[in-house]
Amino acid sequence: MGRLKTEQKQKSWSEINKIRKEEKRKWKEQNLAKKLEKQKVPETPQVSPNKKAPPTVSIAVPGSILETAQSPELRAYLSGQIARAACIFQVDEIVVFDDYGDESTAKKAELEDNYGLKTMRESCVQLGRILQYMECPQYLRKHFFPIHNHLKFCGILNPLNAPHHLTKDEEFEFREGVVLNKPVKPGRGSIVNVGLLKEVHVDKLLTPGIRCTVKLSAQQESSKKLKGTVVAPSTPKSETGVYWGYTIRLANSLSKVFSQSPYKDGYDLTIGTSDKGTSVDEFKCPTFKHVLVVFGGVQGLELALESDSVLNVDDPKFLFDHYLNTLPNQGSKTIRTEEAILVTLAALRPKFNDSVEVNE
Repeated sequence: MGRLKTEQKQKSWSEINKIRKEEKRKWKEQNLAKKLEKQKVPETPQVSPNKKAPPTVSIAVPGSILETAQSPELRAYLSGQIARAACIFQVDEIVVFDDYGDESTAKKAELEDNYGLKTMRESCVQLGRILQYMECPQYLRKHFFPIHNHLKFCGILNPLNAPHHLTKDEEFEFREGVVLNKPVKPGRGSIVNVGLLKEVHVDKLLTPGIRCTVKLSAQQESSKKLKGTVVAPSTPKSETGVYWGYTIRLANSLSKVFSQSPYKDGYDLTIGTSDKGTSVDEFKCPTFKHVLVVFGGVQGLELALESDSVLNVDDPKFLFDHYLNTLPNQGSKTIRTEEAILVTLAALRPKFNDSVEVNE
């Protein structure tokens, strides 16, 4: 009898183990199914594959507009308004220029833009630095922006919420990252922090500390390391149609806004803004690849022209393909530059879109 009872107990325990193993297997299958389902339908921004490289929009703004602000807080907020306007209307490049020229008495400062280290009027440098800070994804700011007096009040600014400002929970095939100084085998690329819980192993050997755009490879979430390839900053927009932020360029004068264009053939459409220009209602936008819209400061583009020793024209309208009044019959005697940017880009947007549709 004792043997029989022992055999029954052993049999019952084996059955229990089988049941437990079966339940564990089902639980693993359910988890795997959930993961696969997430991979099938990722939530991504609006994507339009196989799209041609879209035309670019650049704006030029004088840095002297910060000098009219009465406190450091207002200077920061004014810069934030310009950054927000540029992001809302998908501006690709912001040129900050000195409309007073290279005055020897002006206080100078240094800033590194996308094309090297520049020494300019301090108001231009501060505007450029705040615009750079606002465009940078939040998880990268501590790597590129040490504590600086120009950025003291950036905490009060409204965030851009741009498509490339992704959180660790958002999924998209492209992300901005910083190259980490971590050991990698020779010929095995670099390690990049792209704001996710896992670091990304990219295909190219890059200098630690620089910013790069990474295209993530399709892979399982269970993998220990993510893999990706380094691409040009313009690739996300050209491949998916998703806006990917703006670049900053500093120009010491109005003439350098045109002469130092980053595009091979320069800007093929230039637009100046003034209350003395022709009405925007009469403007028909031609097709273009790269458009530049230039705004004046408190004293208009006339001051910038007068301060520039290179330009030999008497009227700023001769500098542009089109010289427009973007708000005819304005109610106020003056329109502030930050207001003019919003008004002008809102007025030109449908005309730019019509031009692109005709070109396609």
